[in-house]
Amino acid sequence: MNEIKQPDKRPLIYYYLIAIVVVLLLNSLLVPMYAKRSVKEVDYGTFMTMTEDNEISKVEIESNKIIFEDKNSQVYQTGIVSDPELTDRLHEHNVEFSGQIVEQTSPIVSFLVSWVLPIAIFWALGQYLSKRMMKNLGGPDAMSFGMGKSNARVYVKSSNGIRFSDVAGEDEAKENLQEIVDYLHDPGRYKEIGASMPKGILLVGPPGTGKTMLAKAVAGEANVPFFSMSGSEFVEMFVGMGASKVRDLFKQAKEKAPCIVFIDEIDAIGKKRDGGNFGGNDEREQTLNQLLTEMDGFEDNSGVIILAATNRPESLDPALTRPGRFDRRVPVELPDLKGREAILRVHAKKIRVADNVDYAKIARMSSGASGAELANIVNEAALRAVRDNRRCATEQDFEESIEVVIAGYQKKNAILTNKEKLIVAYHEIGHALVAAKQTNSAPVQKITIIPRTSGALGYTMQVEEGNHYLMSKVELENKIATLTGGRAAEEVVFNTVTTGASNDIEQATKLARAMITRYGMSDDFDMVAMETVTNQYLGGDATLACSPETQKDIDARVVELVRREHEKAKEILRQNRRKMDELAKFLYEKETITGDEFMEILQKPGDIWQDAPEAGAAAQDSAKPEQ
Repeated sequence: MNEIKQPDKRPLIYYYLIAIVVVLLLNSLLVPMYAKRSVKEVDYGTFMTMTEDNEISKVEIESNKIIFEDKNSQVYQTGIVSDPELTDRLHEHNVEFSGQIVEQTSPIVSFLVSWVLPIAIFWALGQYLSKRMMKNLGGPDAMSFGMGKSNARVYVKSSNGIRFSDVAGEDEAKENLQEIVDYLHDPGRYKEIGASMPKGILLVGPPGTGKTMLAKAVAGEANVPFFSMSGSEFVEMFVGMGASKVRDLFKQAKEKAPCIVFIDEIDAIGKKRDGGNFGGNDEREQTLNQLLTEMDGFEDNSGVIILAATNRPESLDPALTRPGRFDRRVPVELPDLKGREAILRVHAKKIRVADNVDYAKIARMSSGASGAELANIVNEAALRAVRDNRRCATEQDFEESIEVVIAGYQKKNAILTNKEKLIVAYHEIGHALVAAKQTNSAPVQKITIIPRTSGALGYTMQVEEGNHYLMSKVELENKIATLTGGRAAEEVVFNTVTTGASNDIEQATKLARAMITRYGMSDDFDMVAMETVTNQYLGGDATLACSPETQKDIDARVVELVRREHEKAKEILRQNRRKMDELAKFLYEKETITGDEFMEILQKPGDIWQDAPEAGAAAQDSAKPEQ
């Protein structure tokens, strides 16, 4: 077991003094030795002989010695001898000589320059290097051995904080958490019947659904201390520091009970233990072990509730999620139609909105959006209103903001040729027409061929009328046919294919594979799962769980399914060729049409091709029916 050493209590100046003594000793010993090797010492007689022989070029007379240099730049020294004729002899032999001017230095100045100044410089340099080292190691707390103080933030009830009324679309989650708030306010009602609150509550769901906001709403509703800390803040450089922080956090919580402790992104310390201890996991596992121990140490009805949030519940250690620790799991899923409308209304209170905005319509158009994305949609609508010099956001601003969040901003400088523009128009009409001709497809809300910053040259927006929790095999097949409708239109009209269907191909393939491997919609494999999904809240990565031979069969079934729906889409377009030409011509000229305009042309008898304005000779020729 790794133990934490106690910090050295000796002050830092102690080490500075040792270093200074070492430097002074080196200076007093090494410098004279080096100087002694570089200056040759001779007797006074040699000095006189060399002077008489004109070998000396320069002489310096000091108080206790004579330093002279020969014409080969070799330096000599000799002692002082009483020689009254020395200066005359040097002058006679043209030797350059000088004496030393002795000035009386103040003892205080000498002491400051010789001792205080070097020590001050050395101390300042040591402080600078120490701060740089601390910064590189993660701050002063990184070297605080044995301290392990938690840096949890404490929230108290405030008049302007987040409340449950500020969190919409998650009624079930709020109901679970409201029970916790009620227990903290009046635990007697629960103790009277013998009920005890869960020790831990785990909030799980996709990013942006409001897990952290729900925890803050608990802090706003509960009139008790609220400790908030991220899981990554427990992870330290040295083994044992995280465990010490856990101990300190729970010590503070027990002292202030009843209270709430919130750990965000708990998967940073709560991942499953593999037992290998390779790769630097000792610190994380010790922190997790300490967390498990502290949660077991709570007595019943102690008044300390643990809230935690994560996007990866499947990665958590089973010992952490068992009953007695995190007893309750609260899903915080993507909002449904009613929830999206409520969330839009909550965020719309923060901006100035026109009176005629249909929030139900905006909610239908934003199917699959999280709470964070809906907040972004409302903000984008307000920004668009400001750019257009309006004093309030309109319904059109909300619709455009949905497109901005889904596909990006319009590309003002993207100029398509007439033929490219016509191909894109037929591509998008192909999607919409195949969807409209299939009874189980969602209605078309909007079709556009204006390029977007995401790379899309156009898109068709389909909107569900209400909540849709289950999809039948026929509905999924129709969806695949709709995805292939764009490529099918290119083939029917232009007898060629383009790169514009890359995203459609990816989605159709993914959906067809899921039908066979996960949904059991293949007669060949029946109800056998050939694929497992991990990280369901973070993209849903799939891993095949079958033999290579079975995988080969799956690939063949996927190709067969997509090809069958592709042929069905082409047949629908061939049967409705004249309507497709009319709709594509109309979209080519307008660039953006609504679902109502689309359905009006589709349901109107006759041909409007001849009455439509010219769209350019090149585009007209390209759109001629195949022979």
